Amino acid sequence: MPPPQLPLRFIKDLTEPNEVVLDPMMGSGTTVLEAFLTGRKGIGFDIDPLAIMISKVKTTPLKQEKLIRQYREILKNAKNQVNQETKKLKQILLAQWDLKTKQFIDYWFVQEIQLELLALVLQISRIEDEDIKTFFELAFSAIIVTKSGGVSLALDLAHTRPHKAKVVLSRNGKIIFGEKLDKNKFPRLKFLTKKLRSPIEEFEKRCIQNIEGLVNTNSESIRPEIKFGNAQNLPIESKSVDLIVTSPPYASNAIDYMRAHKFPLVWFGYHVDELSRKRKEYIGGEIIANINYEKLPDFTSKVITDISRLDSKRGKILHRYYSEMTRTLREMYRVLKPGKAAIVVVGNSIMRGKDIKIQNCLADIGQSVGFGVPKIGVRKLDRNKRMLPAGIETNTNSQIQQRMYEEYVIGFYKPKNSR
Repeated sequence: MPPPQLPLRFIKDLTEPNEVVLDPMMGSGTTVLEAFLTGRKGIGFDIDPLAIMISKVKTTPLKQEKLIRQYREILKNAKNQVNQETKKLKQILLAQWDLKTKQFIDYWFVQEIQLELLALVLQISRIEDEDIKTFFELAFSAIIVTKSGGVSLALDLAHTRPHKAKVVLSRNGKIIFGEKLDKNKFPRLKFLTKKLRSPIEEFEKRCIQNIEGLVNTNSESIRPEIKFGNAQNLPIESKSVDLIVTSPPYASNAIDYMRAHKFPLVWFGYHVDELSRKRKEYIGGEIIANINYEKLPDFTSKVITDISRLDSKRGKILHRYYSEMTRTLREMYRVLKPGKAAIVVVGNSIMRGKDIKIQNCLADIGQSVGFGVPKIGVRKLDRNKRMLPAGIETNTNSQIQQRMYEEYVIGFYKPKNSR
């Protein structure tokens, strides 16, 4: 998602207070938050449970005093449970999940970490106020999904396929496994080594940080609607939205969020298979069987044909992506009021060494569903501020890096005389 200044600028320039701003693929909720802070009615949809959680916490006014009391109680009770009820926690761990999910947890979390995580989750689950509970569920998730892989054995969970540490150290520096590798001391070993951290201690730090970072709202703020929903089939009335600002996924899932998000979500009762099914619904996925492929306009079809000549599977994946974006743009057109705008921010993508002209293709598709496209802007990204996988050095030939250093801001306009 673009930085807050970008959606904020469009919200201020293209809407008035109390008007409706939609993000049909809201991710971390930047657009919905900026709408909320400027007195607009924000509406956001996503199919990712963690995205829903993040967006709700960002836009829910909470009192610091209540949160401080609550996190202290969570910490006290969780510590007591780990120290005094270890046997009970181990029994819960054995009975909590189906076999596949339990195997996933055992692979990525050592047992002492599992015990602390379970104690925290049990305490959070007892909170009756849903807004406060969601706040602490997000703090819990943040100690797992981090660039360092948090308290799991993953080396990086923020923006890449997780890789398990080859050498793991206990909290006091003792080698738990990987002793043979440690003796070799090869140069990259430091990138593959991880020291365990206490989830309870990390949770305390994250709670303090999140409480201090709470957003102040004013009396004009309108509580947004944040819901599960698919951008290809929006549960919104036609001609009811004043502005859309959104950032769709990269073509072919340059960043696979569910791969990382399942690490905390399993602790909230989700099964691995259930999350895998959700992952298949993401726009930009790589499954090509049983897909509803759309007939696409000429320019976009030619781009797909060019990729298919190099790699037929990649061509089908790209056809899937542009089919999904066709349905998404069609829905955006339907719900937008005549004479109003939709802003789409999208990163450039490379497939088999070729630029797939995503900005031109989306403009092409937008025009085919009825939009005018007055302008496409280009926004350069700072390479040094992009989050890359742990231990990976900058490589300008890397496809993921090639895809992520430039963004396009596409302006779509629904004509005043449209139906």
